[in-house]
Amino acid sequence: MDDRAAETGFPTVGPAVGGWLQQLAGLVGAERVFEFGSGYGYSAYWFARSLPADGELVLTEIDEDELEDAREYLVRGGFETTTRFELGDAIETVETYDGPFDVVLIDNEKDRYVEAFEAVRGKLPVGGVVVADNMTAGPFEFEEIHRLVVEGGDGGGEMTRGVAEYLAHVGADDAFETTLLPLGEGLAVSRRVE
Repeated sequence: MDDRAAETGFPTVGPAVGGWLQQLAGLVGAERVFEFGSGYGYSAYWFARSLPADGELVLTEIDEDELEDAREYLVRGGFETTTRFELGDAIETVETYDGPFDVVLIDNEKDRYVEAFEAVRGKLPVGGVVVADNMTAGPFEFEEIHRLVVEGGDGGGEMTRGVAEYLAHVGADDAFETTLLPLGEGLAVSRRVE
């Protein structure tokens, strides 16, 4: 999977973040994980390694070919009994699932991160964790994100505004404690505390 990412330039979370996601799932004793945007299953593969045999990992993807590739990788890895593959809009898909989810990864369209968070917010138990990728690097300016979060107002492109809105939104939610991790392209890690 790493070779494919290197050859094609496909944006995965990379092995450092992948290993951290696996560790996170193990630390919280995750039994159910939901991904908003799964690509060809790179991050899902890391999560799957920590789930119990009766766990559930839901992958969502709008690209049918990528989702089929994810299925092939995860079946080859022996994770066919714990994985669900959902083609279509992740935000619509999560509405069809009951909670709770112990860990959620948001890695879909940046301008829809707040919408994704709100769609899954009520499905997280106390101690549940939401991880949002691409918070400090990507096709946007981090200084502009910082300015938008601190000062508000307009500016930046659609993705920049989406990331800034997400950080401001989760930062203002008293039910969650949020930390930015400088790992990979930056992770916002929000743990439900009430």
